[in-house]
Amino acid sequence: MHSWSVVVFLSIFCITTCSLQTDQKYWKSLAEKELEEALQVKFNLRTAKNVILFVGDGMGPNTITAARIYRGGESHRLAFEKFPHVGLLKTYSADKMVPDSACSATALFSGIKANLGTLGVDATVPENNCEMSLNKEAWVDSLAAYALKAGKSSGLVTTMRVTHATPAPLYAHSASRSWECEANMPANAKQCKDIARQLIEDWPGRDLHVVLGGGRQVLVSNSTGTPDDPISAWSCYRQDGRDLIDVYKRDKEERNLKYQIVSNTGELQNIKDDIDYLFGIFANEHLQYEFERNKNPEGQPSISEMTKAAIKVLSKNTKGYFLMVEGGKIDMAHHRGRAKTAVDETVAMERAVRAAVDITSDEDTLVIVTSDHTHTLTINGYPERGSSVFGIARESPFDHINYTTLSYGTGGPGSFQYDIKTVDNETKAVRREPSKEDTESFFYEQIAAIPLDENSHGGGDVAVYAKGPHSHLFHSVHEQHYVFQAIAYAAKIGPYSKGYTTEVNIILLTFALLFFKLIK
Repeated sequence: MHSWSVVVFLSIFCITTCSLQTDQKYWKSLAEKELEEALQVKFNLRTAKNVILFVGDGMGPNTITAARIYRGGESHRLAFEKFPHVGLLKTYSADKMVPDSACSATALFSGIKANLGTLGVDATVPENNCEMSLNKEAWVDSLAAYALKAGKSSGLVTTMRVTHATPAPLYAHSASRSWECEANMPANAKQCKDIARQLIEDWPGRDLHVVLGGGRQVLVSNSTGTPDDPISAWSCYRQDGRDLIDVYKRDKEERNLKYQIVSNTGELQNIKDDIDYLFGIFANEHLQYEFERNKNPEGQPSISEMTKAAIKVLSKNTKGYFLMVEGGKIDMAHHRGRAKTAVDETVAMERAVRAAVDITSDEDTLVIVTSDHTHTLTINGYPERGSSVFGIARESPFDHINYTTLSYGTGGPGSFQYDIKTVDNETKAVRREPSKEDTESFFYEQIAAIPLDENSHGGGDVAVYAKGPHSHLFHSVHEQHYVFQAIAYAAKIGPYSKGYTTEVNIILLTFALLFFKLIK
C-alpha cells in the first residue's frame, strides 16, 4: 500500500473511532456530572399555574434513542431527557393490549381508559355505537375543560388535523375517531354530531383560546385544494354546506371576543397583541413533514413556531393556562415505515420543547413530555458507535446480506424487501442488499418482519419526562391515565380544585398533634 494511501486510511479510521472518547476518565466524568445533577434535584411543591403537555404521537423509547443518536450521538441528551423527573406509562386500553391514539389520548387527558377508536367517552361506549355515546354519563371531561372551569386559558397545537385522534378528546365525545366530519358518518349515526362541529359549536371546543393545526377540508364544505396543498382522499371531506371557520368567526364577534384567524406562517408570526383567541388552520389535511415544509411566510409553520405563538396568547391570562402540543407526524412517518422521517419529526418536537422551556419558568410552569403509544421500531445489533443510526449495522452470518440498524416488527408493502430468486434449483425469498439503497433518505422504508397494509402500533411502555411544580409525581411505572390525575393535582383543577392540598393537610395535622401534646 502506498504511503499516502496509509495516511488516508488512518485519517478515515480516526474520524470514525479516534474522536470517540473511551478512556476511564471520560466515563467517570460522564457519570459524575449526572450524579451532580441528581444531587441538585429538589421537589417543587408550588401549584402549577401553567401546564404544557407535549405528546409525541408514536414516540416510543426506541424512537427517542434513535433521535438522540441522530441529534448528537449515543452520549447526547435531548432537551427533555435533561428533565429531573422521569417515569414510564402503561399504554393498554380498556379493551386492547395495544391502543390507538384516540383511546390513549382520552386516558392522558381525562383520566379514564376507553375502548379502541373511541374518544372522550368511557368504556361503556363500544366503538362505532352512536346511541351509547349520546349518554352524557359516559362522557369524560378533559384537562382543557377543567382548566377553563378554573378560569384558566386552554389551547391545542398539532401537526395533524385539529379534529384528529389525539387533539379531539380535549373537546369532543365520540364513538368513533373517524367521525371527524359528516361525510364519514354512517346512516345509523346521523343523530350524533361530528367532531369538527363539536370543536366549533360546543363547549369546551368553542371556548378554547388557541387552536392551531391542519384540517381545513374537515371544517369547510367542498374545500378546494392547490398543487402545494391538495385535497386528501385519506381524510374526511365535508360536503354538508357548512363553513365552520365562518361559524367560529361569527361566534367570537357575537360575544365581542378579541380573536384572529390565520392560515400561514407569516400571519402567525404577526398576530395582534390584544387577541384572546387564536385559530389557525394551515392545511387541508395534516401539516407537511418538517423536512419538506415550505419555510417561507406563505408556507406552513413549524411545531416550534405554533408553540411559541400559543404560549404568547395563553400567557396573557393571569390565572394561567393549559396547553397540549402534539408532534403527530412522528406517528404518520412510522405508519409509512420511514424511520428517518419519524426521527426527524421527533427532533422537530424537541425544538418545540426547548422553545417552551426557554420562555416559561420552572417556578410556575409544569412541562411534561410523553407519548400515547409506541411503534414496532427496533434498534439492531451491533453497529459501530458513532455510525449513522440509519446506516448498515453489519452483515448477517446466516444469509451473508447486510441489515440496517433500524427495522420494524410490522410494516407496509414497501418494507417487504425480498426478491424471489431461484437458488440451487430452489425458489426462495432472498433479502435485498440494503447497502445498494439510500438508507439515509427520508423516504427509505426499513425492512419489517411482518408485511401489513402499514406499520402497526406497539404495546410497549412509553416514557414520561417532567419538570416544574409537582413534576416529582412522575417517578415510577404508572398507568397512562395517571397523567391526568398528576396534572390535575399539580394545577389544582378538576377533582383537586377544592379543599386543602395534601401538603397543607400534613402541615395542619402536624400543628394539631403539637397543639394536643402541649395542652396535655
